[in-house]
Amino acid sequence: MFHIQPASPEPIYRQIAEQVRRLVAGGQLSAGDALPSVRDIASVHAVNPMTVSKAYSLLESEGVLERLRGVGMAVSANARRTRPVNERIALIEPALETLARQARELELPPVRVLARLQSLLEKDSS
Repeated sequence: MFHIQPASPEPIYRQIAEQVRRLVAGGQLSAGDALPSVRDIASVHAVNPMTVSKAYSLLESEGVLERLRGVGMAVSANARRTRPVNERIALIEPALETLARQARELELPPVRVLARLQSLLEKDSS
């Protein structure tokens, strides 16, 4: 479910939290959907369970997740479901800005970068 990059400058708990926010905002996770346990995520990704717990606690304090007795963490009934496109794009804006800066630094032609991005987007959606 999660794609964790240990070498990223972004802390792992933030990576997890941002991914959950995007999955909820995009409608892939709905109210009541259970998330993997802290122990499962920590084991699969070889990260400290406290790191995963920190992400879940942050999301719980924001009202995105809720703790369900006997189930664990689930998407809150109050979590905003699918958001408008402009709000979802805002969630990836930092990554887009980083991509654009790196492409300029490498002096890559925008047409090639856009073609590659489109290829990756189509690959993941199939």
